Amino acid sequence: MSSETHHDGVARLGLLASAIARRPLRVAPGERGEAAWTDGKVVFVDINESARGQLESLVVQASLLAAGSLDPGIVQRLGRREALAKRYLAVEGHRALATLEALLPPSSRSLLDARLARLGDSPEASLAAARSREELGDPPGSFGAIHPPRLIASMRSAEGTRSSRRTVTHQQRARVELAEGATTDDAQEDPFASPVGGGGAIGKWLSKVLTAVRQLRSGGAPGGADAPTHWTRARGNGKAVFSTATTGDIEDSTGAGKERGRKYPEWDVHSRHYRMDWCTVHEVDTRSSKDAERFAIPDRTGLRRSLARLGLGIDRYHRQAQGDDIDIDAVIEARVEMMAGSAPDEAVFIDSVRRRRDLSVLVLLDISGSAAEPAGQGGTVHEQQRAAAAALMLALHELGDRVALYAYHSQGRSAVSLMPVKRFDETPGADVMQRIGSLEPGAYSRLGAAIRHGTALLQDLGGTPRRLLVVLSDGLAYDHGYEPAYGAADARRALGEARRDGVGCLCLSVGSSTDIEALRRVFGASAHAAFARPEQLKQVIGPLFRAAIRSADVKRRLE
Repeated sequence: MSSETHHDGVARLGLLASAIARRPLRVAPGERGEAAWTDGKVVFVDINESARGQLESLVVQASLLAAGSLDPGIVQRLGRREALAKRYLAVEGHRALATLEALLPPSSRSLLDARLARLGDSPEASLAAARSREELGDPPGSFGAIHPPRLIASMRSAEGTRSSRRTVTHQQRARVELAEGATTDDAQEDPFASPVGGGGAIGKWLSKVLTAVRQLRSGGAPGGADAPTHWTRARGNGKAVFSTATTGDIEDSTGAGKERGRKYPEWDVHSRHYRMDWCTVHEVDTRSSKDAERFAIPDRTGLRRSLARLGLGIDRYHRQAQGDDIDIDAVIEARVEMMAGSAPDEAVFIDSVRRRRDLSVLVLLDISGSAAEPAGQGGTVHEQQRAAAAALMLALHELGDRVALYAYHSQGRSAVSLMPVKRFDETPGADVMQRIGSLEPGAYSRLGAAIRHGTALLQDLGGTPRRLLVVLSDGLAYDHGYEPAYGAADARRALGEARRDGVGCLCLSVGSSTDIEALRRVFGASAHAAFARPEQLKQVIGPLFRAAIRSADVKRRLE
């Protein structure tokens, strides 16, 4: 077979690789006899391997990219130590597969070793396990290999390409980056790329990121400290800008009710440990008034139809006294007992029973100041996400699920506010619609604390075996001492904690210009997607819900 034929054969796997990795990813033939590896853009597989071997190697390498296992910080810490990279792959490969098990081809799930997957709940934990003296063994040959020097070289090359395309203006004090081949006309196109996770290879997608540019004074506090900062809008262009504020410009709204809040830890990505009891979350009522905006009830017919069959599969019960099928094992045992002179068990049937809905959902709506930005399809991001949250809430309530809707923003670590728009036991009547209409964007977004409180509410009040947290946000995690990189790491950690506790996590961004790579840094391995308009939710909401719930089920099985 010619090399060209080999190349065409493995190249067809690019769509699958992109779907798993949640980013455009090509597949190409590697050196003969060399283990599969990736440079972050291409997965190289051995063309001498069997088709199944190539598929397994591809799945593992793409899962590593999707799970953040090959992020720059991790790769740089691996350095040129091949032995450490091999031990890291032996643990992290299984963790990455476990994180994405619901999305993997069934034939590849047998690669997963639950014992090794439990050694790490993050790439950092897997790296710590690799550095320990614990006996790990070599990774399976189908896992391929990690080549840190090649990955680092590829990252530097990509950074150089991005730098050459970057446009910075002193008026905006913001950085705008366009993907190769994209133009400003692409802004009106749908940024949604693939059903689950967002970064697929289907269609054109606009990679446009607005990144904060901080002007640090000498002696400024590091991420996670309570450095006074503020969010403002540059005149004339409507872009978000971050800068430091003078002492006293903004203070934490601790108030008299500080002690009545609920405290949560926060993950400090710089020191690699939790800050215990660091954030205080308060539940506060929405500020409604007689002249509050009258909120139009959204159409949720399509959403309701997509979600109607969620969780309504068939359960099959063996060894039943009656049913619609024969339990062969029970019949054989009954026959053996009868021949032995014992009274056989007459429960030799399989009964099929349709499940009842057993799902509770908490919708968490971001109403921080960044949501006031204009949406690509008209209006603001806040208006688009508020409409999506209301439609989801109403559709799930009408289907008989337990559903709650909370909005959140923050003003420092001691003043993270969650507003109950609809509690689990409430009916979405006129009062709830008025509360939705009264929501206005403002302040900041301490996303990790909001996720932890939403998870606690689901566990305390959900009342069902299956629980799902739906986060509607533009993906910008920012607050006093909560810089974007620090906040993104804390949010990812909070979502991982929720999944480990058996809570499914789904993150949606509607109308925002935040690109899918920036969303991935915040939402991590949780199912997430970006949409231009709320109406597009109905097209894929069913698969998104199922992927989020299965991810939590996988975590429960590994415990």
